[in-house]
Amino acid sequence: MEYRKLGNSTLTPSVITFGAWAAGGWMWGGAERKDAIDAIRASYDLGVNAIDTAPIYGQGTSEEIVGEAIKGLPRDKVLILNKFGMRWDLEKGDFGFSSKDNNGNEIDIYKYAGKESIILECENSLRRLGTDYIDLYQIHWPDSTTPIQETMEAVAQLIEQGKVRYAGVCNYNTEQLEEARKYVPLVSNQVPYSMVKRNIEADVVPYCLDNDLSILAYSPMERGLLTGKMRPGQSFSEGDHRAGLFYFTDENIIRTNAFLAKIKPLAESKGLSAGQLVLLWTIAQPGITIALAGARNKEQAEQNAKAAAVSLTPDEVNSISTELAKLQLVK
Repeated sequence: MEYRKLGNSTLTPSVITFGAWAAGGWMWGGAERKDAIDAIRASYDLGVNAIDTAPIYGQGTSEEIVGEAIKGLPRDKVLILNKFGMRWDLEKGDFGFSSKDNNGNEIDIYKYAGKESIILECENSLRRLGTDYIDLYQIHWPDSTTPIQETMEAVAQLIEQGKVRYAGVCNYNTEQLEEARKYVPLVSNQVPYSMVKRNIEADVVPYCLDNDLSILAYSPMERGLLTGKMRPGQSFSEGDHRAGLFYFTDENIIRTNAFLAKIKPLAESKGLSAGQLVLLWTIAQPGITIALAGARNKEQAEQNAKAAAVSLTPDEVNSISTELAKLQLVK
């Protein structure tokens, strides 16, 4: 396993970090708790030392699962990357969207990052995780109703209190990054990035490279599209958010699978699946520090982790990129 430093921090997460959104079940058609715990532990056994979670994932379920999974492990050997700023139990801030919890109850999600909310969220997260500190605390989404100064000063206070080690953000553009860095030393920006979603290369990547900020790429497999396991007519479980996304139309699944077929010989020559090769390409891109890879069972987790045991040469990365340039998805 390879490990990379986040910004100018002392945190060195594995290049493949466990993404615990799907483990929480919410918006993924459910999940088995035992399978999720086994997945996290299997990842750890293969060198994955970092787990990314959030209170909103299953409305606390993902954090509880992470807490149970790491119980008994040396706390200083596990990095908890957590988030704040999405409330399902408070109507305040920017309205995000309506959803259903894991029990099928209607909930409204708000993006809110006021100081009192952050302090409360942190206490609740520490309790669910069964720990007394969070390694990286990240605002989940920008909140236009709260000044960035207020938000970042609240995180700075948590750092002073020892409840948080380092501050990060998620889904911030360059202007928001510039403002946030005035009030707390940031080490990272977590943003969506995959072979078929590369818009951050235009501005966010250069900014982060220039300012020693790490990029945590989430959804590098584009929620399963790039695994090669999707087929035309793909059906999703009730509550699975992918059902309405353009990425998963029959046409786009066909086009993506055709691309994956072209790079399959390279994957096979290295003993990799197409999905593993996709992860390796992702972490080889300029500015990308780590990739968050989700898993809902032990087998998926092991496959993700084992990808990092192999490396790509610059020529191999370029050959994949050449084929990728021919892939055009239909919106």
